[in-house]
Amino acid sequence: MALIQIALIWVVYGVVVALLALVAAIFVYVYQSPRERSASVTIVSIFAITALLATVLLLPIDVALVSSTTSSKLGQRKQWATQQKVDDIVLTLKIVYYTLFSLDALLCLVVLPFTYFWYEEYDEIATEEGTQTIRQRLWGALKYTIAFILLVGILFLVGFFVPVARDRSGGHYDLDFFKNLLAENHGERSLTFSLGLLMTIGTLIYVLYTGAGLALLPVALIKSAPAISAPTLTATTASELERNRERQRQLEGRNLGSEGGLPAKDRRELDALVREERTLVRRERLAAEASGENHSFLMKAWMKTEAIFRPIKLIGGLLLILVALFIWVSMLLTGIDKAKNSICKSHCGYVLGHIQIFNPLNWILVKSAKVFPIDYVLFLLLVLLFFASSVVGIATVGIRFLWLKIFNIRKGHTSPQALIMATVMLILIALAINYSMAMMVAPQYSHYGPQTFCDHPLRHPGEQPNCTDHPAHIRPCSEVTDNPAAKNVCTPSVISTFLDRITVNFSFFGVVDFWAQFVFLAVFLVVFITSLFRTPKLDEYQLDQDAEEDEEEGLLASTGRRFGATWQDITGRASKRTPTHRDEDDEDE
Repeated sequence: MALIQIALIWVVYGVVVALLALVAAIFVYVYQSPRERSASVTIVSIFAITALLATVLLLPIDVALVSSTTSSKLGQRKQWATQQKVDDIVLTLKIVYYTLFSLDALLCLVVLPFTYFWYEEYDEIATEEGTQTIRQRLWGALKYTIAFILLVGILFLVGFFVPVARDRSGGHYDLDFFKNLLAENHGERSLTFSLGLLMTIGTLIYVLYTGAGLALLPVALIKSAPAISAPTLTATTASELERNRERQRQLEGRNLGSEGGLPAKDRRELDALVREERTLVRRERLAAEASGENHSFLMKAWMKTEAIFRPIKLIGGLLLILVALFIWVSMLLTGIDKAKNSICKSHCGYVLGHIQIFNPLNWILVKSAKVFPIDYVLFLLLVLLFFASSVVGIATVGIRFLWLKIFNIRKGHTSPQALIMATVMLILIALAINYSMAMMVAPQYSHYGPQTFCDHPLRHPGEQPNCTDHPAHIRPCSEVTDNPAAKNVCTPSVISTFLDRITVNFSFFGVVDFWAQFVFLAVFLVVFITSLFRTPKLDEYQLDQDAEEDEEEGLLASTGRRFGATWQDITGRASKRTPTHRDEDDEDE
């Protein structure tokens, strides 16, 4: 029975990873530019995004596996859960975690940089003429990637020799919990240091991009309903453009044989028509892109899906606002608890021995973990919300160096270089999300899940406590406890042990990561309040290029016929009679 339960948990994880690959493929195909699509960039980006999401979503599997060894109702280990079986489960999880973390680091520091330079080295003309070979392109990409390979080597060497937790004289280091976290294995210490550094860098990116994106995403959903459908815009533009050009031909034909050329009145009218034609051509291009012209089937399907769910965007946006505020409050409560009640404060990265301030989101996940996979579904939705918020944040802020914008991330307009840079940022953000989920969003769930132990006094030495008749003596497992029975029952999750090891061995990382969470909460609050009064413009660059004229802005800003526009976007057809701006002007006259 135990073997079947463990196998089913891993099967669920395998199914989720397959779905994550689909999510990654949709993200890449929706955002990358069809004209500049590169097979190598597409494959590597999809694989990297799948890997980073799989790393974050291993946490509920970790919690489910270690929790399956105990009975939360009795506070005892199950009969099959011998110490050897528990050690085997933990070892398997360690192997999977270390593999995924190493893969993420390798993708971030070696594979993605190589892919970037591989694409940059491509010369279409030289390839067609036969003057650029694959060997030359490979060597050109490797030359620049060597610097990143050296960086990886330096990181592991520094982690191999760097001293850890020099100040071990404090009383808190005498606890078995901290003794187990003080890693003495140099290889493990090297990996811990390297991932701790990458996680801290990712936290700085997470604070800005995910904090802003979490505030902007629900507001953007509420305020993103279009004023006019793509088919209607196409039909209107084509009609007006045809009428404009016909009028130009009439004016030119009327004065074709005239020696003095066009009269002043006709000349002014013709100049106005030429300016209007340029506006209509820009509008026609905008309409073509909005309707999915020259896009892949997946992109067109994505646009149709957006059109189908457009009427419920308002409700979804309102629900997301409530969810985002709920997460914000939960993180704030945990942050206050850690800052006030941590047993060792900054010396161990604010590790919390016992939860003393109620965290509602943590409570929901702990209770739902008793019936797997309910907690996994909730955690999956949380991770996808943080991932989508990170994407929205990157799309809004752009990829910048200080105040200089280097790349824009836009649907259907993202260059391969920008896509690779965004993927690197998302990998770093994923490491930060791991910390945030385990340490701030749901600390009790991430450390022990629903595990409990029996705190009833023993009748005979060496026996297992029995709380069958004493349910009030059942206590939730925690990092620090004086009862020896808890050590025989409670098994911390592998990810919580790994993150605690980073914060205890390298307390600087723990301090930076912890206080950065408060900056994250502040960024969210400022952006959220600002976005309530100002519409977020996620495509400012595109609008600046494609909607330079006030007339076009007025067309796109109109608030009428929203539900009719939604239906036309779904069916892909305009209404039989589409009034033009000129028709409306004639009616006014």
